[in-house]
Amino acid sequence: MKKYEGGCHCGNIRFQVEMDIKEVMSCNCSICSMRGHLLAFTPADNFHLLKGEAFLSDYQFRRKNIHHLFCKVCGIASFGKGAMPDGTQMVSINVRCLDGVDFEKFPVREFDGRSL
Repeated sequence: MKKYEGGCHCGNIRFQVEMDIKEVMSCNCSICSMRGHLLAFTPADNFHLLKGEAFLSDYQFRRKNIHHLFCKVCGIASFGKGAMPDGTQMVSINVRCLDGVDFEKFPVREFDGRSL
């Protein structure tokens, strides 16, 4: 596992995450396709918010089981929180928001979130 840091555009939100990124996911659901996210997932215990909890805003829709978090100041959604199908808490990381990471080097797996 590798340790990464990242955050939003304005810098009010910063986080650290340990994960092994083998691929990124591109989802075609309504929100992911509009935002252009490239996502990688990790158990919640591997994620640490370093600063900015007061700047986070939460958007939920449909089943309201995923917390689409974004910065109230700049609007960037650098991560979200939810649960895997087995109930394990996870964090989805927008790989585009990780410091110094060339997201284009990872294979992209298409996910049909629109069908859910």
